[in-house]
Amino acid sequence: MARFIDELKRTHDNNALRAANVGEEVVLFGWVASYRDHGGCVFVDLRDREGTTQLVFDPDLAGFAEAPKEAYQRSQQLRSEWVIGVRGVVRSRGGNVNAKLPTGEVEVHVVELGVFNKSETPPFEIVDKLDTGEEKRLQYRYLDLRRKPLQHTLRARHRLLQETRRYFDDKGFLELETPSLVKYTPGGARNFLVPSRLHASKFYALAESPQLFKQLFMVAGFERYFQIARCWRDEDLRLDRQPEFTQIDVEMSFVNQDDIFRTVEGLVFRLWKSVLGVDLLEKYPSGEFPRMNFAESMGHYGNDKPDLRFTMPHVELTDLVIDHNGGGVPFWAELAGHFTSGRYRRDLPTEIVKAIRVPAAQATSLSRAELDKLEEYVKGMGSKGLARAKVGPGGEWLQSPLAKTITAELRGAINDACKVQEGDLLFFQFGKEAVVHTVMANLRVHLAKKFGFIPESGHGGRFEFLWVVNPPLFEYDEDTKSWAAAHHAFTRPHDDSVELLEKDPGKVLCWRYDLVLNGFEVGGGSIRLHDPDVQAKVFRALGISDEEAQTKFGFLLEALRYGAPPHGGIALGLDRLAMLLSGAESLRDVIAYPKTQKGICLMTEAPNTVAPKQLQELHVRSVE
Repeated sequence: MARFIDELKRTHDNNALRAANVGEEVVLFGWVASYRDHGGCVFVDLRDREGTTQLVFDPDLAGFAEAPKEAYQRSQQLRSEWVIGVRGVVRSRGGNVNAKLPTGEVEVHVVELGVFNKSETPPFEIVDKLDTGEEKRLQYRYLDLRRKPLQHTLRARHRLLQETRRYFDDKGFLELETPSLVKYTPGGARNFLVPSRLHASKFYALAESPQLFKQLFMVAGFERYFQIARCWRDEDLRLDRQPEFTQIDVEMSFVNQDDIFRTVEGLVFRLWKSVLGVDLLEKYPSGEFPRMNFAESMGHYGNDKPDLRFTMPHVELTDLVIDHNGGGVPFWAELAGHFTSGRYRRDLPTEIVKAIRVPAAQATSLSRAELDKLEEYVKGMGSKGLARAKVGPGGEWLQSPLAKTITAELRGAINDACKVQEGDLLFFQFGKEAVVHTVMANLRVHLAKKFGFIPESGHGGRFEFLWVVNPPLFEYDEDTKSWAAAHHAFTRPHDDSVELLEKDPGKVLCWRYDLVLNGFEVGGGSIRLHDPDVQAKVFRALGISDEEAQTKFGFLLEALRYGAPPHGGIALGLDRLAMLLSGAESLRDVIAYPKTQKGICLMTEAPNTVAPKQLQELHVRSVE
């Protein structure tokens, strides 16, 4: 082995050799991807991170002395995933070209073989496609990472990182770092707590974001900041969430919302072009993404991150139901009565009615059994059921319990609102606003996948970007009967909404925005509040006293009194961008060493217990 690496340096990677290299003597290193003994010759596919080259061990190789025979004899001991080095000559494969490999025109006839390391039989094959469960692959993540799909996504992530740094450097941004160990502040996402050994009974928190610190950079006069920031949140996990994640964090001074949009759009256009080879200017020739008001997004799609790769919008029917006093449908009549009696306000509904129209071409594909499964699906999200109606001749409703009592007037109004045609299928949801929005948003996407409008995972070659803008600054908490900040208390309200802060907080709109791609939020931010007077009004609307504000945000409030410039920013989820850009199924596919949905690292068995002595040093007691 000492001869290889010390004397014989690698000349090419395993994706480099072509027909032009025929006749050259080369040195290659890598892993044995496959081994085939054809009786008289041994064939090996040698793999490294760049690709694969076919090796031939032929004892009768002409033009060399004893070396080929010795290499052939040693090659018969090779097995999958052994790490080897070879010296040999490049030969043409003649008519046996492997069109699936970039190196498929040639092969290397080996003269000298060195074994760096042997391998036990892996717990699963190192191949592009395999049926091994994710838990097993996460347990042996270092083996899973040898597979081409994961290497491809992590290389794409690398390019994304490098292009991001180059872009912001070109734009005059400074890459500045913020602390990971910070003061715990209530509100927002749940923090991981870190006990302090030097300060008994006191704790740091792992930063959930650099939010407060990046605003302080603006106060300090740096004007343009970015950071590839590591963040931690102690939250329940799902497909697109991890306890530790990375975001592209940006803050700018002396800007408005449009300035931030232009900056982020420039980054995204550059990333898609350089990493994926996709020119987004062909779809967005203005260089700008479309915008949608938050209210429209909620009304038509049930959330603030709509997937626009397909249509099937929701139709809001609440006002129609109220105007027709329920139209003969008992539970709709009860809902309408709440509004007409003054129990509910029309501008602040607590119950709503929505519909989705499924075109006839797709409706005919839904059997009775599949419709029953759809009902079970929505019940799993808290719905009481899934009312439906098939549109017959003349707009009549068929196969629907609603048809028995609904008035012709309300049925006609709903048909007009939904723009139905004969054979279409209507699905209805009614009840608490939050539940209806959630159920209908998920049902819309579920149906789109079922009908093949979008793939089960990945982008399918389509990228639909959208800015969702002008959301409310506050959201009403039914439990506490009070207003809470929808994002955070430092978001700037629209100038024409300032007077509503103390009169009607529910109507206050703000300069907050989300960047959405194919139904995923990939970034969010806001223009910040830097005016102390308006900040005080926001706190009063939230019921936050001066003392409470000082306790929660004291150092930031103090900094804002020392000449804070107008500023705003955004954070883009790097992991999610990489997932959507590469077409991966989940965040775990674009993170080198991810946690499971239970927050466990199967490879290292973290989290684990620690010795009592360690807990004593930290002044912490573990409670079973």
